[in-house]
Amino acid sequence: MSGRRVLAVYAALLLGFAVVLCRLYVLAQNPAYASHAAAQTTVTLQLPAQRGNFYDHKGRLLTGLEPRWQALCFPGEENYTRLYAHTDEAGQALLYRSRNRAAPFLVEVDEELSTLGITCYPSARRYAAVPLCQHLIGYLDGEGRGAVGLERALDAVLTGTGSRSSITCAVTAQGTLRIGEKAQLTRVDSSAQGVQLTIDRAIQRAAEAVAARTMASGCILVLETATAAVRASVSVPGYDPENPSASLQAMNSPFVNRALQSYAVGSVFKPVLAAAALEHDLLPEFECTGAVVIDGQVFRCAGGVPHGNVDLAAALEKSCNGYFIQLGQQLNAETVLETARAFGFGQCVELTDGLAADAGQLPTAQELAQSGQLANFSFGQGSLLASPVQVAGMLNAIAAGGVYRTPSFLIGTTGQSLETLCHPRQWRVLSAQSAAALRAMLVRVVEEGTGQDAAHLSGGAGGKTGTAQTGQFTIDGEERKNLWFAGFYPAQKPRYTIVVLQDGAVHTDLSSAAVFAQLCTALELLD
Repeated sequence: MSGRRVLAVYAALLLGFAVVLCRLYVLAQNPAYASHAAAQTTVTLQLPAQRGNFYDHKGRLLTGLEPRWQALCFPGEENYTRLYAHTDEAGQALLYRSRNRAAPFLVEVDEELSTLGITCYPSARRYAAVPLCQHLIGYLDGEGRGAVGLERALDAVLTGTGSRSSITCAVTAQGTLRIGEKAQLTRVDSSAQGVQLTIDRAIQRAAEAVAARTMASGCILVLETATAAVRASVSVPGYDPENPSASLQAMNSPFVNRALQSYAVGSVFKPVLAAAALEHDLLPEFECTGAVVIDGQVFRCAGGVPHGNVDLAAALEKSCNGYFIQLGQQLNAETVLETARAFGFGQCVELTDGLAADAGQLPTAQELAQSGQLANFSFGQGSLLASPVQVAGMLNAIAAGGVYRTPSFLIGTTGQSLETLCHPRQWRVLSAQSAAALRAMLVRVVEEGTGQDAAHLSGGAGGKTGTAQTGQFTIDGEERKNLWFAGFYPAQKPRYTIVVLQDGAVHTDLSSAAVFAQLCTALELLD
């Protein structure tokens, strides 16, 4: 090769090298490329959203009771062996999947692990291992939003903007933290607010414990008599709000909040007629032969047992259907219907916007124009349906001296400004004198009548039993019934109004009155 050719090749190579250098210089001066390169060595991790908690009326947590931490893990730190014992099954699975990962990640652990040299950020398990108020509060969907219950109804309040705090890590190509760098926490205020309920955590736990050991299906409601504030709301069977899918195929509808559903009521409705009779000074006596005929239709007392000559007090004590059927005829349909409405029947109880107890069902005036339908209505059967919340409101009015107060579940949001989420109402439904007379009769029901399973409590109690036919039968032909007890405790100056319902029951270990008695004993220990 000639010298000129060699020089030409060298010149071409130098020119190409100069072009490459110039191009590299231009790229280095471009800030977009510089930021992109920096981003390739920076990892940002999102912490769980800070959702507002639920609190009881004394400010005690109902959610977020169990502390957890988000552990920051980097490759090459033997995370699998060091953290395996400190996390749950989901965390263990994440550790296994991430054992060869070339990037930092977060895993939830059950204790703060700074002693192991692991940076941890405080968090909390949303629902306790034994959850509180699971049906009332509800649960979250897979995206962390409210799916049912108060979680859904108050999702906007509890979520706020949804903004999440984050952790920024400057890492090497292997995903480890660069020498001299620290993980940077960026806190963001999502404006999420907590919500305070009327629930009392200790009473709720007591009611849940009693329900768990005594009932297969049903609910318990505890109201503070003076205010009608709901101190406990329990529905069984339950489910795991951390894993609701595990109960999708379960029997007895565990997702139903029985406290808010409507049911056939039965004799627990009889105090409504008793109140109407007292207010209208209508206190007849009837001879009970075990059955009464209205328009050719035979209505029987339980078992067809005759009760003899009975007045209002004895009729309540013995739960005499015949007496209340004849009383209803004398009061007339309009009076009975108006009294039922005044006691809250046929009206939904709103917990907050988007969540309410069933309104139930009252027979129409046209239905009650038929004497047979009025007869059914007078002892709590026929088309009458009501929720345990409505029954609790009715009996609470009697226990509270004749003033009906809407049962309330919510107080308001927490924070600097307390926003009221519920506006309960009140009105007088019967005179204080009538209420006192009716309370005395209901005490007699417990001491001498159908409610004797609730007798012998310290301080005494009053209440009314109810066995409602449902028209539903087992494959063996046995009818499922709703077993009620609605009562107040103690007998004098009642503090609590309690409703116990065992729904769709065929055979039960305990009567609802006995369940009531167990709960009253627990409440006495709490005082």
